[in-house]
Amino acid sequence: MDLSIDVTLKGKLDPVIEQVTEALKAQGFGILTRIDVDKTLKTKIGADFRPYVILGACNPGLAHQAISARPDVGLMLPCNVVVDQTGTDECLVRFIDPGAMMQFGDLGNDKTLARVGAEAKAKIELAAASLG
Repeated sequence: MDLSIDVTLKGKLDPVIEQVTEALKAQGFGILTRIDVDKTLKTKIGADFRPYVILGACNPGLAHQAISARPDVGLMLPCNVVVDQTGTDECLVRFIDPGAMMQFGDLGNDKTLARVGAEAKAKIELAAASLG
């Protein structure tokens, strides 16, 4: 089972993050968190790492439906998106597959979560497709 929907984009990290943010916004997602992994690793353990950012994306309506059905599903939220500077002028963008996420453990037995996961996946796929 694939866990992500991947897109490779030309460009540097911050402009690509702006593109990704706008694509997600068009599908009803906002960015709740930004973790600059490379900066955190440098600060905490002195390790050098390529530019690598984890964005926590959330569609409030879908999140509300999911946590109303099963409060423990909050452990799976928000939907993470990784923007990884893989080359001088190239980024790999990985969107979590919410449909796969909602199959974890016994979550897949819940019809509401299966529906919400499928709807979120469709929206993420549209966002990813709009990028290239």
